[in-house]
Amino acid sequence: MPAAADVVVVGGGVMGTSIAFHLAEAGAGVVLCERGELASGSTSRAAGGVRAQFSDALNVQIGARSLAAFRDFGRRPGWEIDFRPVGYLFVLTTPEEVAAFEAAIALQHEHGVPSRLVTASEARDLSPLLEVGDVLAGAFSPQDGHATPEAVVQGYAAGARALGAHVAVGCEVREIVVRGGEIREVVTQRGRVATGTVVCAAGAWSQSSGALAGVDLPVVPLRRQVLFTEPMDGLPGEIPMTIDFATGFYFHREGPGLLMGMADPAETPGFKLETTDDWIGPLLEVAQRRAPRIATAGIRGGWAGLYEVTPDHNALIGEARSVSRFLYATGFSGHGFLQGPAVGEIVRDLVVGRPPFADVAPLSAERFAGRELRPEFHVV
Repeated sequence: MPAAADVVVVGGGVMGTSIAFHLAEAGAGVVLCERGELASGSTSRAAGGVRAQFSDALNVQIGARSLAAFRDFGRRPGWEIDFRPVGYLFVLTTPEEVAAFEAAIALQHEHGVPSRLVTASEARDLSPLLEVGDVLAGAFSPQDGHATPEAVVQGYAAGARALGAHVAVGCEVREIVVRGGEIREVVTQRGRVATGTVVCAAGAWSQSSGALAGVDLPVVPLRRQVLFTEPMDGLPGEIPMTIDFATGFYFHREGPGLLMGMADPAETPGFKLETTDDWIGPLLEVAQRRAPRIATAGIRGGWAGLYEVTPDHNALIGEARSVSRFLYATGFSGHGFLQGPAVGEIVRDLVVGRPPFADVAPLSAERFAGRELRPEFHVV
């Protein structure tokens, strides 16, 4: 381990590696600490969707900026991530949903996102597996899509290393030494690193990481599970990420079959990573109604991962008031993978002291002290 660094980044998922890459690109001396392997936390278990369709202006800006970075990933940092711009399709079944998405689409257009409302028949044309008898409309953006999360992490890590960053795996952070409200050093299982700046990008584990510096980060882990179908004959070559908004059931093409998932309303917070079967029955009931062919496809496996949830399902990005130069980027509530590239830029700018492309002051963790919730409607 280097004896000193300008910045220590805690967490080796998409957020931490993106931050490390952007900081190293700006000339900072960076040490990234990941207690397991890169992407071994939540990133490797993400569904891989990337989008700019949100109802909150900041999320729209961050999502659109990240989409541009995903499109350019082969050049910078220079890595294949299997980015597929097949679009995102939200299936809407109530007048309230349609009205909310119409308002969101108007907001998205203000930021250059080419989303649009489509009819039920157009939704079926876009995603032929759908049953649309009760569908009122859909919301679609052709620039959205999906990519491979682990590849994005490896690309950013390789780029950061090439720029001089030290990426340490199997390196748990055990203590953050703070004196007089200032960070002095980070103690890891592989040695001490003198530094004045720490960035917490530890995902679902951010609350305990923040506590090492005496900073409260209101992030709760919540299990989400996905399944993979057996190969399915006759699938279209391209299927948008398709989401039944009322239930949260979603699917997209994954090799010769599909990846699918749905929130379990009975799930309770906790660091639970084992897979279970009790949520599969309700998921298949929804699939039978919304996309019947999926309900009869065989299941070849799945996994469980963790959302890092905040009270308003919006991220925490900023710098702590109580500890100088303790920054954080966490709490993305399921949107972390798709926002990783842009958040790396934002945190870089906060560290070096220049205005980022978007004002993220409203995403400060301090907002919850004043009960200033910033709700996001497009939660999956």
